[in-house]
Amino acid sequence: MWLQASAPDKPALGQTCNGCGVCCAAEPCPVARLFLLQFRGSCQALEWHADVQQYRCGMLVQPAKYVRLLPFAWQGWFARRVRRWIAAGTACDSDASVGE
Repeated sequence: MWLQASAPDKPALGQTCNGCGVCCAAEPCPVARLFLLQFRGSCQALEWHADVQQYRCGMLVQPAKYVRLLPFAWQGWFARRVRRWIAAGTACDSDASVGE
């Protein structure tokens, strides 16, 4: 998998999420499978945010870009649901590893 060189190193399983992007680069989550119909490969909604040197879920930060028929008024509600569904910012739950 390819990730930005300046992305943070992947935390140990169970440690606090740091936006490394490894989990989303390794495979699409259930939210991507359901709303993007993506079942393998790096998630289409994985976004690099150079200002904070971290990856973010595009379904969370700009949902209308990925779910085109999502009404503007529902974007906040949808983003809150995505945050909960993917447990954003909680603990690392990916056992994927980045090759050297």
